[in-house]
Amino acid sequence: MDAVRLIVTSRRSLAAGGEVREVMAEVWQAQALAQAIGSRLAVAGPPELRGEALGLTELAGRGCGVLDAPELAPGELRAGQLTELGDARHTLMYLGGLLGEVGIALVALACAAADEGTYWQCMEAIDAADESRDRVLEMLRRLADREQAIPEREAG
Repeated sequence: MDAVRLIVTSRRSLAAGGEVREVMAEVWQAQALAQAIGSRLAVAGPPELRGEALGLTELAGRGCGVLDAPELAPGELRAGQLTELGDARHTLMYLGGLLGEVGIALVALACAAADEGTYWQCMEAIDAADESRDRVLEMLRRLADREQAIPEREAG
């Protein structure tokens, strides 16, 4: 499935909310999807993105690692459904939005946490989501720099 479609599905599921366990599962799904997208970009994306994409893969993996992995039925792992990235810029714009929403959802969970363990889990996941989003924004900046450099080369 196309990356943007998977991101939109994750955004809708995250926005639907639910019990703490369900929201945490959606946060985990979003981080796993970010990890998969980062991995694809690191291997087959534009060369100027590969280092940042590898960093995104690592950070999103950390985001998954600080959360309890949800029990998913076969075929429910969105990252496993990723078949194509499509336009890197378009995908990254959507992914940045998703990671921002993940951070907001985690702040809400942390504020309402009934126990210290959940609170700290949320805080670590917030940090990972924020750093992942920073990587996405850096990749978007690099793509913009590349697009700006192309007309300069053609004019020269």
